Amino acid sequence: MLEPAYQVDVVIVGAGIAGLSAAHRLTSAGVTTAVLEAAPYVGGRMSTEKVDGFRLDRIGQLLSSSYPELRLTPGLDSLVLRRFAPGVLLHRDGRTQRAGAPATAGSARGALHVVRALASAPRGTAAAPGRAGAPVGGAMDQARLGAALGRIATTPLERILSRPEMPAAQALAQRGLPARTVEGFLRPLLATLLCDPGLTTSSRCADLALRAFASGRLCVPEGGADVLPELLARALPPGTVHTGVRVTSVCTTSVTTAEHGEIRCRAVLLATDARAAAELLPGLRVPDFHPVTVVHHTTDDAAATFTTGTSLLLDADRGGPVAHTAVLSNVDPSRAPVGRVLISSTVLGPPPQSVDTAVRIHLSRLYGTSTRRWETLAVHHTPEAVPAMRPPHDLRRPVRLLAGLYVCGDHRDTSTVQGALHSAHRAAAAILADLGAAGSMHRAEPAATVPRAA
Repeated sequence: MLEPAYQVDVVIVGAGIAGLSAAHRLTSAGVTTAVLEAAPYVGGRMSTEKVDGFRLDRIGQLLSSSYPELRLTPGLDSLVLRRFAPGVLLHRDGRTQRAGAPATAGSARGALHVVRALASAPRGTAAAPGRAGAPVGGAMDQARLGAALGRIATTPLERILSRPEMPAAQALAQRGLPARTVEGFLRPLLATLLCDPGLTTSSRCADLALRAFASGRLCVPEGGADVLPELLARALPPGTVHTGVRVTSVCTTSVTTAEHGEIRCRAVLLATDARAAAELLPGLRVPDFHPVTVVHHTTDDAAATFTTGTSLLLDADRGGPVAHTAVLSNVDPSRAPVGRVLISSTVLGPPPQSVDTAVRIHLSRLYGTSTRRWETLAVHHTPEAVPAMRPPHDLRRPVRLLAGLYVCGDHRDTSTVQGALHSAHRAAAAILADLGAAGSMHRAEPAATVPRAA
């Protein structure tokens, strides 16, 4: 029998960062690839709205400069990361305190002195009380916290993955840190990193998030979240990405689209979100999700002063809907017109009624200034923003379902940009191994024969 003529080696369904990064690895190996996206644009949940010169992320998930895949993914060489100030600012009882920042030489000597004093103190000796109202306490508590972050930053990945697994909230009680530090720093920080206010996330995933925080800096992509998928899409061979193409069914040798019928191939990679993947392949598990609401404000009020600079500000009191906020135009000036200010605030969990009013009231306390004259630029609510990672959570869910059919995305790894990119890395490696070549398995028809869409 004659071998059928294939239109392309691999069809990737979904043009989020997972699908686009997998396409890079496959095309770099000489495998002809077509990426089909139902939406009129690439990026999926990593999208940015443009309003009057402002660039407003819909989810605004934070990145870490320590994510390995940001350095390893082809196509992201020109990505510019804008970093927040070291550590975070914590607001509690009307005052703020910086915590989690790497120690300077002077503070490191002071911390070492405190740690030695703690080690030599008789059992039962009480620690010196922290400053009243300080979220993480005084010098001793800061030293303990710094030592704990230093330890987790250098803990091998294998050791973290071998630890007993439980909900993160339960694991916090076993850290051996003062309650003030746990409640005033670790709980609000982990809620921010995991988009999980109840800390129901697996303790292993929480430890990975703390490890990334302790070994790097929180950051955002210059220009908005959609810069990542746009960079990946632009760096692919012309004709690889096809938007406005809705896939209705898949098998190991073809996909069927609503617009262009059947496209034949040698392998199919589902790189959609978890729910869309399960619609195409019934039986795939759909996780729960954490909802996220992002509220963007601007002001030209000369009386409004922001002392937070480029810091991420967290509410240790949990006295309102805002989990974290930042004057994002200070961190990334490209996100606002010259002379304007962009304040971006994140609400985790179901948003309250009249969310903008509730957020304004909360922000006036956090920033210590009136918000009456602030202009609301956008309120973005995403019910299924981040896949939940409750225990037991498999950090390396299989990406190869069977020969010719694969799946990737943040729901197969960790619910982060690092997880999405790493799952794509694993999926591309599995596809190349199954195809059995470092290059194309055949001489495919020119890319122009694949149906084009707007």
